[in-house]
Amino acid sequence: MANIKSQIKRNKQNEVARERNKAVRSEVRTRMKNAVAAVGSENEETALRAAVKRIDKAAAKGVIHKNQAANKKSGLMKRLNALKAQA
Repeated sequence: MANIKSQIKRNKQNEVARERNKAVRSEVRTRMKNAVAAVGSENEETALRAAVKRIDKAAAKGVIHKNQAANKKSGLMKRLNALKAQA
């Protein structure tokens, strides 16, 4: 445990940020899962839009790297297109 006052504060800030980032990453995964599940339904467009928006927002806030965001969007599009081709 840190003895220095500034480090104690920094540790608290890091913990808060870690929890926030964890929630954002979790929501990104959930939105992507919902987009895949919505393929072929009437709210397919809305689910995809929400997933892409959440990924972009996470990258803008610095929760994930911009290249990781691009990779996630690319992978999501490939997966959705493959599912559409199967159906």
